Amino acid sequence: MHQAYDYVVIGGGSAGSVLASRLSESAELRVLLLEAGPADDSLFLRMPLAFRLLRAKMMFDWGYDSEPEPFANLRRIPAARGKVLGGSSSVNGMMYSRGHPLDYEEWVRLGATGWSYEEVLPFFKRSERNWRGESRWHGGGGEMPVSAMSRDDALTQALESTARKLGYAVSEDFEGETTEGFGLPDLTIGGGRRASASTAFLAPAKRRANLSVLTSAHACRLVIERNRAVAVEYIHAGRVHRAEARREIVLSGGAYASPQLLMLSGIGPADQLHAKGLAVQLDLPGVGQGLQEHPLVAMGFRGKKPFALGECLRADRVALAAMAWQFTGRGFMGTQPLSSAAFYKSSPDCERPDLENLFMPTSLDAQVWFPGVRARKADVMTSLNVVLHPASRGYVDLNSTDPLDKPRIRFNLLAEPSDVAGLRHSIRWTRELLSTQPIADYVGDEIFPSAAMKTDAELDRYIRQTAVTAQHPTSTCRMGSDPQSVVDPQLRVHGIDGLRVADASVMPTVIGGHTNAPAIMIGERAAAFMLGAA
Repeated sequence: MHQAYDYVVIGGGSAGSVLASRLSESAELRVLLLEAGPADDSLFLRMPLAFRLLRAKMMFDWGYDSEPEPFANLRRIPAARGKVLGGSSSVNGMMYSRGHPLDYEEWVRLGATGWSYEEVLPFFKRSERNWRGESRWHGGGGEMPVSAMSRDDALTQALESTARKLGYAVSEDFEGETTEGFGLPDLTIGGGRRASASTAFLAPAKRRANLSVLTSAHACRLVIERNRAVAVEYIHAGRVHRAEARREIVLSGGAYASPQLLMLSGIGPADQLHAKGLAVQLDLPGVGQGLQEHPLVAMGFRGKKPFALGECLRADRVALAAMAWQFTGRGFMGTQPLSSAAFYKSSPDCERPDLENLFMPTSLDAQVWFPGVRARKADVMTSLNVVLHPASRGYVDLNSTDPLDKPRIRFNLLAEPSDVAGLRHSIRWTRELLSTQPIADYVGDEIFPSAAMKTDAELDRYIRQTAVTAQHPTSTCRMGSDPQSVVDPQLRVHGIDGLRVADASVMPTVIGGHTNAPAIMIGERAAAFMLGAA
């Protein structure tokens, strides 16, 4: 079956959903969006608190793992990515985070001309409907609802008071003037429901006759003729189809799928393509290279007093809260269990925060309980400690020429000593913070890694045994003008006409924050480039 469109967008995640919606605003353009995952109609995808269940059960996930990581005890580390319309925006933690303004100045220094913070800020604002309304920093009329978290919880107040006591700023808005310190992030939630890229951008756009959204459609190969991408072959309902693009094809599959599809189509490092028996359309050595991820280690501390969330997890209260949420969108089912976030510097010499901690008033294995049936678990303060600007680099390669096969992923997590040193510093910093009043009134003994682990060698061993990623993969189709870059600053693939990449894979470096909002911004910019409005 052959069909023709003006634009074909491959991947309905954070960037692809925005891009397809924006392109289809021009009624004369015919747009096709292909998404390999199913429709996003599950109740679990709407309920914000169900995020923990989605992650624990690997629901709507591709099920990827890395190769054995040589610097992390040869462990295979999960490489979670959403397999559903909306992509990872349908299953993520819903934090609205742009990173630090200096992150984008770094992009410019690395060749991403036109991507400074002041130049990208209008595209962040275009998509945003922030609870604060329109301002210098925020958009008030966009499609993506961005909501505030409540600061009423005693743990939140104790952490903020402790932060002030230790000389840290407390930010009311990490995306405003105070980008450093402690605070609560905004969430991509509207009316108590998750606001994924698909619900925010695609759902309203589906009424347009010129937009076709096809789920469970797995792209297999780009058709290249005379150095131009002219069509994509994809599998849907067990059959191979072909969609032709009169103008352009855009890859929005993310940091794993976009380089995989390029290589399956003969675009990538020639030696690797030859080794797999693939015909080389274009020797582009940077495809799949430079994979970046935020390394993360977890810490746990016993609660000295009952935490409010633990009481809420009693089975009858959960059932009542779920019913109330379904009808009103209110209650703890419609938010995230987060007590505070901290963006801070490991040294005064750092020009921007290089570490992040997320403080959660629950253990990672928290369960619903009921008297006489299942005992209430002890309350735990969990700290997720993250290095924001890792030096280690990995890659994405092909396992085989089968388009349904998983890509080969290696993070090279903790390959660089500076990343281990950052996590080591973060562990000690967290101990000092949580032993200071007033948060010390609520949080007691360290459960893991254990207060007995004090030396560099002991902490390094724990880090290499337990570190995972923050699930923010980027940079495998890097933007720039040097020989290792894959796309130019307008996201056009070097050497191939009619082909762009628009997703987190184009980031020259991973931003010092969470990647959903920047990926949406990239989708906005791609649409502006393609429609001549940039």
